[in-house]
Amino acid sequence: MPNANQSFVSKTLLSQQPAPASERGVWHWMRKNLFATPKDVVLTVLAIVFLVWAIPQLVDWLFIKAVWSGTDRTFCATPAQGGTQPEGWSGACWAFVRAKFVVFMFGLFPPDERWRPVLVVILTILTFVPLMIPSVPRKGMTLLLAFIVLPVVSFFLLHGGFGLEVVGTERWGGLMVTLVIAFVAIAVSFPCGIVLALGRRSKMPVVRMLCVIFIEVIRGVPLITVLFMASYMLPLFMPQGWTVDKLLRAVVGVAIFTSAYMAEVFRGGLQAVPKGQFEGADSLGLSYWQKMRLIVLPQAIKLVIPSIVNSYISMFKDTSLVAIVGMFDLLGIVRQNFSDANWATAVTPVTGLIFAGFIFWLFCFGMSRYSGFVERHLDTGHKR
Repeated sequence: MPNANQSFVSKTLLSQQPAPASERGVWHWMRKNLFATPKDVVLTVLAIVFLVWAIPQLVDWLFIKAVWSGTDRTFCATPAQGGTQPEGWSGACWAFVRAKFVVFMFGLFPPDERWRPVLVVILTILTFVPLMIPSVPRKGMTLLLAFIVLPVVSFFLLHGGFGLEVVGTERWGGLMVTLVIAFVAIAVSFPCGIVLALGRRSKMPVVRMLCVIFIEVIRGVPLITVLFMASYMLPLFMPQGWTVDKLLRAVVGVAIFTSAYMAEVFRGGLQAVPKGQFEGADSLGLSYWQKMRLIVLPQAIKLVIPSIVNSYISMFKDTSLVAIVGMFDLLGIVRQNFSDANWATAVTPVTGLIFAGFIFWLFCFGMSRYSGFVERHLDTGHKR
C-alpha cells in the first residue's frame, strides 16, 4: 500500500473554465466602472441626466432643424430677419458651410489651379502612409521622400513656376495654410529640438549657454509675441529693398517657438535614460554621435512620445494665431466669411465655428490615436 503521507500530483491539466456569470457581461462592466461606489453612482446618474437633456437638443439643432442647402442668408433666417424659416426657428446653417467649403479649404487660390493643392494632398498621403506603417520596408528612402523631395515638389506645385501659374502666398488660405505651417513646424522643430537638447547638456560652456539662452527666451514669451517679432522685426534685419514673404515669417515664428518647447521635451527624455546606457555605449568605444544615434536617442524619444504629440497638437491649434499677422488659416478664413452680407444670420457664426472646431478635432484626434499605436508598437521593454 502507498504511504499515507505520499501526495498525488495530476499529470493532466484541467481545461480552462469560463469566468463566473457575475464576472462577465455588460452588467459586470457597468457595476465595475459606473456603479462601484456611492460616489460613482451619483456621478453616473448626473451624467445620464445631463446627456438625456443635452443630446436630443444638440441633435435637433445640428441635424433635424438644420438647413443643408441654400443659396443665400434667407434660407437660414426667420421672417423677422428677412428669411423664410418659421418664427422661433433655430438650427445649424450647413448651407453656409457648403457654399464656402472650397474657400475654407483653399482660400483665394485660383479655381482653375486648385488641382495643384489637391495633388499635393494626394502625394502627401502616398508618401506618409508607408512611413507610418511599421511593416513597410525602406524607411530611409521614405524619409528622404517625405522630408526632402515632397517639400520641394509641394512648394513648386503650390507657388508655381516651371510652366505653372505663380500664385502668391497672399492668396493662400484656409486649411491649406494650417497644414503647411503645421507640417513645416513639425519637420523643422523635431531635429532642431534634438540639437538644442543635446546642446543644453553639452560640456562646452559656450554651446550650453547659447542653447539655454535661446530656449529660455523663446519659452518665456507667448507665441503671439514671437509671431509679431517674425512679422515686423525680421524685415528690419534684411538688406535695403529686401522683403520676406508673410507666410515664411509665420512659418519661421511657429517653427522657432515649437523648437524651444521640443528641446525641453527631448531633454526630459535624455535625463530619463539610465546612466548605465551611456556607460555601456562608452565601454563599446562608440563616438559621441554614434552613442546618441544608436543607443541614447532611440530610448529617449520612445519615452517622450506622449509629450511630443502633446506639443504638436498644441502647436497645430496655435496656428490659428497667424491671423494676427495677416494670414488666414482655417479658423481665420471662417471668421472672415462671417462678414459676408449674403450669409449674415444669427446662426452662421456658430455653424462656422463648429465646422472649424470639428476639423481641428479630427486632425488632433488622429495624431493622438496614432501616437497611442506607436507607443504600443514600441513598448517592448516588458515583452518576452
